[in-house]
Amino acid sequence: MWQAAWLAVQGLLLQHWWCPAGVRIAVLRRFGATIGEGCLVRHRVRIHWPWKLTLGDNVWIGEQAWMLNLEPITVGSNTCISQDVFVCTGSHQFHDDHFEFDNAPITIGERCWLAARSTVLRGVTIGDDSVVGAGALVVADVPAGSKVLAPIGEATSVRSARD
Repeated sequence: MWQAAWLAVQGLLLQHWWCPAGVRIAVLRRFGATIGEGCLVRHRVRIHWPWKLTLGDNVWIGEQAWMLNLEPITVGSNTCISQDVFVCTGSHQFHDDHFEFDNAPITIGERCWLAARSTVLRGVTIGDDSVVGAGALVVADVPAGSKVLAPIGEATSVRSARD
């Protein structure tokens, strides 16, 4: 029943541009999300299960981002998740006859930027101060201070203080 209520509220209220950002945050908290101060969740953001979402302070989530959190997603403070980003904790054991779930949590560190249309898949930890470039696909852990560039995201360098 709780899941059905969430899906109805998300679809009928939170997805729309006219819903105030403060209302989105309040409703997400009411449905169990842990959200720090100063966060902004834009319209048309999809969050599968808010009770499996933790946002630090000053997190920004852009339009049409999709947090498919069958397992917990944790986002550190001062992190930006840009438009159309897909963060997915779910997968399947595709060699299994029953196609069983193979899910794992995702952790995104502090002061990170996931640029537009990037994708982060199950089990990944992105270290603090990292940048995931537009369109990049992240399938493995990203060390702190790294840049990950498209098309397939591998850590390419460690950021310097000037970046």
